[in-house]
Formats: sequence, structure tokens, C-alpha cells
Amino acid sequence: MGFIMDGLDAEAYDRTYSDSVLVKRIVSYFRPETFRMSVSAVMIVLTSLFNTLLPIYISKAIDEIQTDSSTGTLLRITAVITVLGVLGWLFNAARRWYSAIAVGNVVLNMREDAFNAVLKRDLSFYDSYPSGKIVSRVTSDTQAFTQVVTLTMELLSQLLLIVLLLGYLFTVDVPLTLITMLLAPPIILVALAFRTLARVTVTQSRRIMAEVSSHIQESVSGIGVAKSFRQEHAIYDEFLDVNQQSYRINLRTGYVFSGIFPILNLLAAFGTTALVYFGGRQVLDSGLSAGDWFLFIQGVGMFWFPLTSIASFWSQFQLGLAAGERVFALIDADPKVVQTGDDRLGTDKLSGEIRFEHVAFSYNDKEQVLKDFSMTIKAGETLALVGHTGSGKSSIARLITRFYEFQGGHILVDGHDVRSLNLEAFRQHLGIVTQVPFLFDGTVMDNIRYGNQDATEAEVLAAAERVGGGDWLDSLPDGLNTEVGERGSSLSMGQRQLVALARVLLQNPSIFILDEATASIDPLTETLIQEGLDEILEQRTSIVIAHRLSTVRNADRIIVLRDGEIIEEGSHDGLLASGGYYAELYNMYFRHQSLEYIENAAFAAR
Repeated sequence: MGFIMDGLDAEAYDRTYSDSVLVKRIVSYFRPETFRMSVSAVMIVLTSLFNTLLPIYISKAIDEIQTDSSTGTLLRITAVITVLGVLGWLFNAARRWYSAIAVGNVVLNMREDAFNAVLKRDLSFYDSYPSGKIVSRVTSDTQAFTQVVTLTMELLSQLLLIVLLLGYLFTVDVPLTLITMLLAPPIILVALAFRTLARVTVTQSRRIMAEVSSHIQESVSGIGVAKSFRQEHAIYDEFLDVNQQSYRINLRTGYVFSGIFPILNLLAAFGTTALVYFGGRQVLDSGLSAGDWFLFIQGVGMFWFPLTSIASFWSQFQLGLAAGERVFALIDADPKVVQTGDDRLGTDKLSGEIRFEHVAFSYNDKEQVLKDFSMTIKAGETLALVGHTGSGKSSIARLITRFYEFQGGHILVDGHDVRSLNLEAFRQHLGIVTQVPFLFDGTVMDNIRYGNQDATEAEVLAAAERVGGGDWLDSLPDGLNTEVGERGSSLSMGQRQLVALARVLLQNPSIFILDEATASIDPLTETLIQEGLDEILEQRTSIVIAHRLSTVRNADRIIVLRDGEIIEEGSHDGLLASGGYYAELYNMYFRHQSLEYIENAAFAAR
């Protein structure tokens, strides 16, 4: 459920979970860690027990030393205090050790679930939400979540200490114990009243952190464009704005948290003053020993510290809950692409017949891309889609691959509704090459092998040589072992496209989609690519989306689109002869490419 706070919008997929739901969800992650958490619980009890025995023994030692101040007594008291302190420290260290392992495992599993959810989100999800904010949920929010458990265990340890200490104090002096407890309700009420404000400010803080991360990631990714247009100062100014907003929100969060403690400490001071006065009167009247009076004064700090720390614990607890809420919202985000079945096509290869039956599709509620769209692509046919930008060419490819959900009609592959298929199995039959190929950091071989991890080096080399005869490999300094750099930055755009084509060839898909794959490369590289494509396109169902004539003219059929509708279809020569919209596009965009292609093909043949 989305809402707005001080200009920081919640994402549309954000949800508001009650504390009880969040706690139940968190507990479910801790079930596999039951043993370690049980050991931690035992250690908490033992730590609290020995931390309680220490001041009690000191109070008794004070009374004892007034009557027996011998060296032996002092040594015995010193030894007992040392043993109690060391045992308390050891049990606390064991508790921290086991809880750290348990919490670490929980964060590991939660981060894996969050990243798995990221991988399963539809492409439309990434069109709507900045990647930097998504990354923030997987990294920083999962880490902040650990504070829920760590601080809760700290609080439980402190509260158990209070219970044990109060139980003993009641046996010493009931009136003074009641005075000690008198101001506990006001402190707890103030801390709990602080809860709502803490939740709001902490959630704002997490959102602005994601905003800063998103801005930095986008700026770094686009630094080349910024430098080309000399816009470094503009990016810096934008960062200053978002950073100032982060500063204001974090400062306000600090004010909220820092303002609560003086109030709580003031209430605690009243209790301390009352104990000093009334306890001192009883010591003077011989109704209370000096050691017991010390125990009450010492107990004030032990008693009030956990209570005054509830606000601190609670704020951190709310921080963890807010972070957990954001992670769970990412995990629980409703997919737009919904499969109605889990059918696996039984053959190793698809025949590749694709049918659109009265399909309706839009990216949003404002603009209809396809309306009552019908089309059949025959098995093994090479179909070219032509039209101006926005005519629906790429949308058709995205619907076939199930990257986006259509709102009406049916899309059938080999007679099977694509919504009834197992997506992972179905996409193994698809090969896609886009206009701007994405290469992962690694070698050329690593990137070609990406779609077929079991391929041998010989198979990778064979696939690479099928693109342009493999001559392009000679231009790489280390051949297949050339490092491509981040996003393929070490290669030219043409080389990246050749790697992307080889990657799909190695995959050997049944359906091949080229989405304007040669629009961003030079004509000579286009010629190299085209030499490899001619053979490949004949062996599978192929959908070619192109602005280049060379990737259209040899198609079995050309479909011309305008505003999501088919207005012409036929062969290249037939459409030119009809003198319609395709002929207009040809004369406007393609005619000069024809001469370029012929010239470069002749040059490449020399």
C-alpha cells in the first residue's frame, strides 16, 4: 500500500505489516536456528543470574567487612567477586557467539530470498522502480534487520536481570522496592508513546538512504554521458539536493531520538533521589544496613538502565522492523506476469509456430499498444517487423518472451498458451539479441558460454566462428580470453553485438529474436553479422526487428506496423511494388542503406 511522507513516496509495491505479522515472519526465519537460539536463551539466564549475584554479594560483603576487616576476608571477597564477574562475562560471550551465528544465518537466508525475488520480478517491475532502491533493500535493509534480533536479546537479558533483582529486593525491604518500581510505569508509557514517531522517522530514513543509493548508482552508470555533455556539475548539484534532504531527515530522526532520553533520565533521577533519601533515613534509624542501602543505590542503575534504554532499544527495534517490512514487501510484490500452468514442452526443439489471437496489450492505463491484434508466424519462418518507433514491434517480441503480461486474447506457441508453460523451460528455447547487448565482466568466452555453461572451449570457438567467419576474433588482443570489462566497456559496440550473437548461437534456440540488433553498429560490422545470420535464420523461427534494410530484405515475410496494427504484409519486392507504407519507409530510411550494404559486402569479400 503506497503512502507519502515529506515528499518521499513509498513504492507502489510497498505494504504496511502489523508488528505481530512482522514478528511472526521474522520468527519463521529463526526456526532452523532453534538450537542456537535455545543455547543463547540459557546463556541469557545464566548471564543475568550472575550479574544479579554480583551486587548482592557486594552488599553482603560491605556488611561483613564492617565486623571482620581481616586480610583473609578481603582476599576471599575479592576472589568471589572476580569469579562471579568472570563467569558472567563468559556466559555473555557464549550468548553473543551463538546468537551471532544464528543471526548471520538468518540474514544469509533472508538476503537469498530477497535476491531470488529480485530475479523473479518481471521486466516491467524494473521499468517502474530504480535499481538502486532495489539494491538497497537487498543489502542495507537486510543488514539493518539483524538489529531486531540482536537488540531484542540484549533487552531480554536486561529485563531478566530486573526481574531477578526485584525479587531479591522485595525480601530486603518492601517499601523501598515499591519506590524503586513507582516510576517504572511512566517511563514505559513514555517509551511506548515514542513508538509511532520512531517508526515514521525510521521509515523515512530508510527511504532517503535508498534514494541516495539510487542517485549515486545512476550517476556512476551514466558518468560517460555526463562527461560527454559536460554535466558533471549538474549531477553534483542534484546529488547535493538529495544529500541535503537526507541530512534534514536524519537530523530530524536524531532530534526525535535524542529528545526522548532527557525526559526518561529526568524520571529516573526522581526515583534515585527518593531512594537516596528514604533509604538513608532507614540506615540512620538502623532499619536498614549499609550494605542493603548500597544494594538499592546500586540496583537503581541496574533497574533504570534497561527501562530508560527501552526507547533506544525500541527505536532500533523499529528500525529493524521498518527494514524487514521493506524486504518483505519486495519478496511479496505481486507479479504482473502470471502463469496459469506449469507445462513443459516435451521435445528438445520446438517447431516454433507462434499465433497471436485478438491480443490486447498496454504498458499502462493511458496508452494501448496492441488492440485486438492477431498474427501467425509459421514454424521455421523468418518474419521481419517494420514500422516507426512506437508502432509495437518490440512489444510483440516482449510478449512472446513473456517479459510482459498482455491483458486480453491468447498467444500460442506450438498450440500451447504461453501462460500455461513453465517459463524457465520455455525460455530455454528462446534466443534474444537486443540493440544494446549486455556483457558481464569476464572474458569473451565467459560471455559466449553464458547461455550454455556446459559448452566446451571448442564449442564456444565454433559458435564464435559462425558469426562473420570468426574474422572478428583476430581483432581481440587475447582472442576468446579477452577481458570485456564492466558491461563490455573494453569492446566496441560492434564487437559486443558479435559476442551477443555468438552467445545465442551457442544456445541454439528454437525461436530467434533480433530486436534492432544491427541498429547501433557500423555497416561493415553489420555485413559480418549478416553473413552468419543468413544460415541461422533458416534453421529456426525468427523474428527480426530492424531499422536496417539488410536484416529485412531477405525475410520470408515482412509485416508493417503502425499504432499497433498490421497495415501491410508481404515480401520485400512485393511491398515495394505495391507502393504503400513500406515503400514510403524504404524511400525515407532504407534506400541509402541498400547501396551501403552492397558496397561493404563487396569490400568484405576482397
